[in-house]
Amino acid sequence: MAQLQITLIVSDENRAAAAAVYAKYKQEFLDGAAGATSKHLLIRSEDVQVLHVFDTVENANAYLTSELFTNDVVRELSPLLDAAPEVRIYDEV
Repeated sequence: MAQLQITLIVSDENRAAAAAVYAKYKQEFLDGAAGATSKHLLIRSEDVQVLHVFDTVENANAYLTSELFTNDVVRELSPLLDAAPEVRIYDEV
């Protein structure tokens, strides 16, 4: 198992719009991203984190270059962000 964590700095006024992007693409991610098993939205006052779970690190890395991620998710989220996202991939042992 592998976890892709994407941390986003989103102002309070843009959080609802960012959550809408998450909801819009969640099922498409689960149905279409190779090895995807779950996706969760975590919110705290400092930031928002999207946690993606995959079967392998390779599939997590592949998602970052997929059409769904680059052409859809990034395109819609970018105007809502206050800083560049922080992306980390963890391999579960």
